[in-house]
Amino acid sequence: MAEGSGSASGAEVESAFRKFAVHGDTKATGKEMNGKNFVKLCKDCKVIDGKNVTSTDVDIVFSKVKAKTARVITFEQFTQAMAELAPKRFKGKGQEEALQQLYGLIAGKEPANVGVTKVAKAAAVDRLTDSSKFTGSHKERFDESGKGKGKVGREDIPDTSGYVSAYKGQGTYDSKVKEQE
Repeated sequence: MAEGSGSASGAEVESAFRKFAVHGDTKATGKEMNGKNFVKLCKDCKVIDGKNVTSTDVDIVFSKVKAKTARVITFEQFTQAMAELAPKRFKGKGQEEALQQLYGLIAGKEPANVGVTKVAKAAAVDRLTDSSKFTGSHKERFDESGKGKGKVGREDIPDTSGYVSAYKGQGTYDSKVKEQE
């Protein structure tokens, strides 16, 4: 395969592969890509166009190029998968030309975070979280800066020291034992 002879260099395609390989997985090294990230790469880079190439086609190609028991593909297997998808995506073009156009779509891309939930900025939320407006026992749940005290501010924490509540000599046992010795 002549990766360097077209619109995209092999290094750019490989860097895109690595970025998608680690997307959403904290333990990923970037050398292997799972099926979910392979489909994401194909969607984000417009390899899946809905007519010629669908997500089903991409899943089938992924299953074809991966090892029998493996759940991931390497970069070499990824290039095989792209070689299979290129003629489908760019019908009427030669294998090499179609492959170069496909690499042109992928090169330099990285995962898009579309549909990521944003924090609500409504006035109602601000009112509910403004601790200066709290009164009574609820006011005790926050310190002076307005930061919550956590469990300490919410409930009566039982004394599990083993002493009766009104006992005055708490913590004096060790000194009494030493006096007797």
